Amino acid sequence: MLTSGAAALAADQPPQLNVESTCRVAAQGGTGRNKDACLSDEKTAQNTLAGKWKQFNATQQKRCTDLVSMGGPPSYVELLTCLEMAEQARKIPDRDLLESGKGMKPISD
Repeated sequence: MLTSGAAALAADQPPQLNVESTCRVAAQGGTGRNKDACLSDEKTAQNTLAGKWKQFNATQQKRCTDLVSMGGPPSYVELLTCLEMAEQARKIPDRDLLESGKGMKPISD
């Protein structure tokens, strides 16, 4: 779960997530991952998010934070993945521009 006040800080820093329950569930899920490996992955993702957080716009931050906060234990790995996917999706040219040819770049040989 998110700690109180995390939404207010969304633009400045990543939310604080309680990943203990996430890793406990992962370790019990028969995935072959133990709790320590899970916590290590979560810590790495948390550190990466701390360095990249301001690169994502406020809409991406809020949408992804909301998504990882519902329907199960929260995860920095999932939050980072969501934000990276949102950023890549933002870079996809608009379909209307592609169909009109205005979004196409010439191929140079």
